[in-house]
Amino acid sequence: MKRGRKNSKASDHLSDEENTTGDKKRKTADQGCAQVLQSPDWGNLIPDIVLQVFQYLPLLDRAHASQVCRRWNQVFHMPELWRCFEFELNQPATSYLKATHPELIKQIIKRHSNHLQYVSFKVDSSKESAEAACDILSQLVNCSLKTLGLISTARPSFMDLPKSHFISALTVVFVNSKSLSSLKIDDTPVDDPSLKVLVANNSDTLKLLKMSSCPHVSPAGILCVADQCHGLRELALNYHLLSDELLLALSSEKHVRLEHLRIDVVSENPGQTHFHAIEKSSWDAFIRHSPKVNLVMYFFLYEEEFGPFFRYETPVTHLYFGRSVSKDVLGRVGMTCPRLVELVVCANGLRPLDEELIRIAERCKNLSAIGLGECEVSCSAFVEFVKMCGGRLSQLSIMEEVLIPDQKYSLEQIHWEVSKHLGRVWFPDMMPTW
Repeated sequence: MKRGRKNSKASDHLSDEENTTGDKKRKTADQGCAQVLQSPDWGNLIPDIVLQVFQYLPLLDRAHASQVCRRWNQVFHMPELWRCFEFELNQPATSYLKATHPELIKQIIKRHSNHLQYVSFKVDSSKESAEAACDILSQLVNCSLKTLGLISTARPSFMDLPKSHFISALTVVFVNSKSLSSLKIDDTPVDDPSLKVLVANNSDTLKLLKMSSCPHVSPAGILCVADQCHGLRELALNYHLLSDELLLALSSEKHVRLEHLRIDVVSENPGQTHFHAIEKSSWDAFIRHSPKVNLVMYFFLYEEEFGPFFRYETPVTHLYFGRSVSKDVLGRVGMTCPRLVELVVCANGLRPLDEELIRIAERCKNLSAIGLGECEVSCSAFVEFVKMCGGRLSQLSIMEEVLIPDQKYSLEQIHWEVSKHLGRVWFPDMMPTW
């Protein structure tokens, strides 16, 4: 019993020492934390760390942070933060969006124009905003841009400018960059001579060209780009610029394999727009050279204007009909588009598309996405379509109003049957009630 009491006293003594040591350690740690909290030396942070933090901040927050101390202000002006920039040019009278502050634009041109590499201009519908974008472009004489995008958030305001003013500003970038790899200039007055300047200075680097709705460009102008820019991999343009010569140029041995070709087929004057036909041999040569290309076609035509299209095999992979399209045209799609991957039909009319849908399922073995808007399909035909396509339908967007109940399936039954063949739960899309 005495030995037990002695051990107990020793244990109590050790416990007291541990508590005293623990208290001292906690007190020291608390004092250290208090000192850090009381006087953090943020100004002595490694510049690389501040730079990484700044890269995650919106521009306005980054500007406010730059006012904390001299070192942070120095980081704010490091070239790494100014390689990518979007100029937002909006007028208070025509847009509710905030615009890039004029003083900041002056600072960028003065201190960072030679750092800019990835630049876009987002303008509203006003002519003043488009003029401001051109004024900035004309001052980028020390730039070395890799990408340039001109984006109109409303109507094409760049088209309201004098053509010479726009071309002069754009040419400054074409001449001084010499390393453009991506150019997006939709709805602009760019013309053939300016494209020749682009090619003369950037033919070895240009990989993406997107220039839909550019009425001053001719097929000869876009052919010049295809002939000289052998590294071109993505191209988007209006159908009137597409030609047999262009497809053959893109199919030559010296040209890389094109990855994406987008064609907008748009009718400006109903019944008065003439659309030429592309020879099957040209499409065949193009696909032999670029067998994995995504050929995307957007159609905004009236029924009587579809004559030149889908008369023979067309290698389209993504097909969008923005206006009502007839049963006859959709039937031809099923017969002539074996590479089709995605199909979107905005409207058709009041005649069910049962046969057309089944034909597309039979012949388009790669179809994985479909969307139907103001159309009609019987529930039985729709179930058969899904059954034929099976689990490869990764996207199936059908409004409930499209499906017409019949003797075999009701609207309550169809989602179970479709879900069974898809291998996942599916419901038709519902029209909002508000």
